[in-house]
Amino acid sequence: MKFEDLLLEIGGFGRFQILILTMLCLPRINVPMHFLLHNFLAATPSHHCAIPHQEAFVNLTMEEVLLISIPRKPDGTFSSCEMFSQPQFHLLLNSSLQPENKSLIQHCQHGWVYDHSQFTSTISTQWDLVCEQRGLNQATATFFFIGVTMGAMVFGYLSDRFGRKAMLQLSLVCSVVFGMLSAASVSYTMLAVTRTLTGVALSGLSLIVLPLGMEWVDVQHRTFTGILTSIFWSVGNMLLALAAYLVREWHWLLVAVTGPCLLSIVCLWWVPESARWLIAKGQVKEAHRHLLRCARMNGRKDFAVSPEEDMPLKMYAQRMVLQREFMENPRGNYSYISLFRTPVLRKISLCSGVVWFGVAFSYYGMSMNLTGFGLSIYLSQFVFGVIEIPAKMVMYVLVNRVGRRQSQAWTLILTGACIGANIVIPKPFTSLRSVVAIMGKGFSEAAFTTVFLYTSELYPTILRQNGMGYTSFLARLGGALAPLVFLLDEVWRSLPEVTYCGVAVCSGAVAFLLPETLNVRLPEGIEDIE
Repeated sequence: MKFEDLLLEIGGFGRFQILILTMLCLPRINVPMHFLLHNFLAATPSHHCAIPHQEAFVNLTMEEVLLISIPRKPDGTFSSCEMFSQPQFHLLLNSSLQPENKSLIQHCQHGWVYDHSQFTSTISTQWDLVCEQRGLNQATATFFFIGVTMGAMVFGYLSDRFGRKAMLQLSLVCSVVFGMLSAASVSYTMLAVTRTLTGVALSGLSLIVLPLGMEWVDVQHRTFTGILTSIFWSVGNMLLALAAYLVREWHWLLVAVTGPCLLSIVCLWWVPESARWLIAKGQVKEAHRHLLRCARMNGRKDFAVSPEEDMPLKMYAQRMVLQREFMENPRGNYSYISLFRTPVLRKISLCSGVVWFGVAFSYYGMSMNLTGFGLSIYLSQFVFGVIEIPAKMVMYVLVNRVGRRQSQAWTLILTGACIGANIVIPKPFTSLRSVVAIMGKGFSEAAFTTVFLYTSELYPTILRQNGMGYTSFLARLGGALAPLVFLLDEVWRSLPEVTYCGVAVCSGAVAFLLPETLNVRLPEGIEDIE
């Protein structure tokens, strides 16, 4: 008798499971608010070189001052990173006669002037992370995802060793501490360090919430649980757009997106430890206590009898099931190396790693490119969040109809197709580009929704968190590299999009090599996989 059979006896999806999922959805909302915060935290408004002795040009309009002080780019706009060494007064007579002598043009010498109509302040305006320092601005997101990458390995191991709930609590507390320290940063170095540590802490939320919820529901409701948890990621996306619209100052924006973690810490006290994990670790009495609580809340009176009372035969038999299952699946010292020791598990680990990298790389590549579609940055963020919800609804049907493997592969391939289409669609066609980008974002989110559900079903209980930690490591590696790819536009303007497109299509092809898990019981031990 497996754990699923016992779960059906106490109610595989009742009031108890609904309470758990409700509590776990709160931290889930908070994760994307930090993961996509770079769009607003490091936004770069329009800017130009600061013009020295500007008060000397009292008889000129601001447009005329810029005309004689700042060279124009080929598209007619003023340069953001260059200025004339001397005022070019002859341009007042004919602005089309740009100086032929390149020695008159130099890099900004006196700082920059920023357009504050959209943002009161960002880290770009705070520390002048523009022009030659543009790489440091993009690196802020990379530092964060490096932290998330390290956290994936750490929390994946620790949650298998010390329990899901304890590590989730630790993750929330650390997220609050480092998030607030980030908001109080007085230098770029301090911000980079604290954002990296925030990434480490938040990785625990991203990694543990879904498996903890999945391990308490029956087979029939696993897909629903995965989709429901994922929807709250999209809610977080939309709330980020609202928070950024209302709070235009980067210090307070960090406070605004970190504060909800405090509520999650309070709510987490009502969430029990995973009974599956407790059984796998031999803590049968503790597992039995949580199972009794589940049975009582779900109205299963025949199970809800305490061991201290006159225990009926059925109750005793069920208690023995727990003990026998522990004897059949004894505790072992499993590590990340265990993911590659046996042939089938090795293939699953290699292929799922590639898929996770491709999913995250393409998702964050699209999510961090909110310009060029004719919409404001806030509206783009909100629309990108809204489109994710119908994408998840469609996936709820597809993964149960066509299976996990086909859904995973084709959503990635179609994501790449949409990114590729926007490479060839001319820039003036903003409406068409917006529609294609929104479709691509929907496919990308569908791929992300599927991969969380799919991966949690591929690995056995004794290695599930190690497996999620390993794949999350590769996903965060993809997330860390995605912002830096934008810098490739200096080599070729379309090279970033070509890179995102290629990776999405290739990882989608690899997904065809994974086994199907539709209507298959969650594996408990390695032998169930092999």
